[in-house]
Amino acid sequence: MFGMRSRRKSISSRQRRTRTRNSRRDGRPTLRQAFHDANLRAKQRANRRMGRRHGLSSMQAAIAGTANDGMIHLNIGQRMLRWLTALMLLPFCVIATRALLNVGVGSGAEETFWRDLVTSEHFLYFGIGCVLMMGWFFTGLLERLFLYFYVLGHELTHAVFVYACGGKVGGIHVTADGGYVMTNKSNALIALSPYFVPFWSVVILGISTVIGLFNKFGLFYEIPHHDHALYFLVGFSWSFHLLWTLWMIPRDQPDLKENGVFFSLVVIYLANVIVISVLLCLALEELSWDHWANELVNSWEYLKSFMSKVDISSILNTKI
Repeated sequence: MFGMRSRRKSISSRQRRTRTRNSRRDGRPTLRQAFHDANLRAKQRANRRMGRRHGLSSMQAAIAGTANDGMIHLNIGQRMLRWLTALMLLPFCVIATRALLNVGVGSGAEETFWRDLVTSEHFLYFGIGCVLMMGWFFTGLLERLFLYFYVLGHELTHAVFVYACGGKVGGIHVTADGGYVMTNKSNALIALSPYFVPFWSVVILGISTVIGLFNKFGLFYEIPHHDHALYFLVGFSWSFHLLWTLWMIPRDQPDLKENGVFFSLVVIYLANVIVISVLLCLALEELSWDHWANELVNSWEYLKSFMSKVDISSILNTKI
């Protein structure tokens, strides 16, 4: 009996070692994949070294992992300045959010703007596009394809704002696992622009505008249900931008670290609210810039009234 037990123990221990070895082997990449990954990393390092020789640095979008190579680190003074700036921007976040939520079709109107918008035909097609994109996102279908297009739009937005700020682009690298742009110029606007500019929505609106101009001069045939397709594609692309941006932000993004995470998040939120408000003013005739400006003024007065009622000194002197 004793011999049989020891044999069973040796067999079971041998099986455990075999299973452990197999599980480790399963977790390792294949030889071909390992060579491919090593070659890709070598090319990226070579591109960045070549870019630095010409005075270029990299704007990065890290998805699969953290890409700290070449990242700019803030000193204590820069961090404190960005923290103070973010704190000063918080009231503007409140004002812009309240103005967006309370905007109406006009003074004395019984129905609010949002109620009219939700019940409109345009919002129906916009909502269908959003729901379809959310279904793809949460089910994980075509994830690698969507990631590639998100990174492509992310890096192209970097490049556009680099040129807009007077810089130059030395190269763009895009994969489903991340990407970067080699540039000689970097600032908060360039680094954070992909997080509040829905690149593919802007592309769709631009194409639609060009088609509309061609139709106006009789240079292009009229597309049936053009407006319905436009709102569907804008809803699809805007929810694509929003969902993947929210998914990407917690994944240790170098763009956010370069300017401070708190400052970056405040700027991204405020900019997204402003972009949504501008798109609404451009897309809908019922909403004019006067309505938006009036709501901003009303929200500012509301915030001043609220702050005047709060006794800050009594709060600070309160003993816990």
